[in-house]
Amino acid sequence: MTERVVLAYSGGLDTSVAIGWIAEETGAEVIAVAVDVGQGGEDLDVIRKRALACGAVEAEVADAKDEFAEEYCLPAIKANALYMDRYPLVSALSRPTIVKHLVAAAQKHGAATVAHGCTGKGNDQVRFEAGIVALAPDLKCIAPVRDYAMTRDKAIAFCEAKGLPIATTKKSPYSIDQNVFGRAIETGFLEDIWNAPIEDIYEYTSNPAEPREADEVVITFKEGVPVAIDGKPVTVLQAVQQLNERAGAQGIGRIDMVEDRLVGIKSREVYEAPGAIALITAHQELENVTVERELARYKRQVEQRWGELVYDGLWFSPLKRALDGFINEANQQVNGDIRLTLHGGRAVVTGRRSETSLYDFNLATYDTGDSFDQAAAKGFIDIYSLSAKIAAKRDLA
Repeated sequence: MTERVVLAYSGGLDTSVAIGWIAEETGAEVIAVAVDVGQGGEDLDVIRKRALACGAVEAEVADAKDEFAEEYCLPAIKANALYMDRYPLVSALSRPTIVKHLVAAAQKHGAATVAHGCTGKGNDQVRFEAGIVALAPDLKCIAPVRDYAMTRDKAIAFCEAKGLPIATTKKSPYSIDQNVFGRAIETGFLEDIWNAPIEDIYEYTSNPAEPREADEVVITFKEGVPVAIDGKPVTVLQAVQQLNERAGAQGIGRIDMVEDRLVGIKSREVYEAPGAIALITAHQELENVTVERELARYKRQVEQRWGELVYDGLWFSPLKRALDGFINEANQQVNGDIRLTLHGGRAVVTGRRSETSLYDFNLATYDTGDSFDQAAAKGFIDIYSLSAKIAAKRDLA
């Protein structure tokens, strides 16, 4: 039986050429798998037919938008996940979604190897391969660009020599990865970190400096899950899509940062994630209202570690799975509404209400009706500061 390789297929030049390239290098049959995580672009059936025309023995396509939103984006929202306190893990979240479908296809078709189009310089090679071996330890992984020196010039030449049905137009000056949770732009003139981004690179967001009317939105959560926008029920996917449109129209979610890649280098990245930033902003504030202080303090530490694990390609790791349990438990009382004003590139919280709120007006107020026993404060401070007082007497003597 001829060996089979399952290839993560995007429909673009590089992965289309990789079908024939892998076949020549390994003698294996190639099965192409394309996964829709809300990246837009061509119809899935068009992509499937192109894979077959480029030499794949079989091609599978999966509409995974709802799966991606509910099983990958939602945990990130519950975790308030922002790598280096800024990046909402746009690409890092989509990779394990794709990995799951690649592994399923490999098992279905009896393939011993899985292939992807990543280079040897980025994070995605790790995300793909660490994810694959976590789900199927016996599968091998190859990367034509990294392992077989499949440069773009060679890919174009191969495409033309074989007469493959794909345009070999000049490459965009940027490397772009996108899905429903956001969009990542890198390389080109952005590699000089003194250069400012230009408006042409953005698609999900409008220029926040342009004058426009503010947009007010109310997001409803139940146990940390966004369930309604302005009172109308939504799925997680619909919540992200609607806020992509509304927050994006206000220029919200643009991020320009130098980040620490897993492979040890610093990289300049520009992101736009309007829906993600709006949802995380709202969720964080509802947690402030509903989550007990010590739990909230500890959860912030967990959030940072969770984000690092996901960024580093360890979605399927035991630690990530255990932290998911903690995060889900911490979200049990995160119920209620957050009102946001979307304007000028910012999502600003202007209102909060919750049936599970820990905010007590009578304890918080300074007006008549205050139920806080201020007389108890003096004794509390005396005990609370006692160890520092004893140490000070010794140290200042």
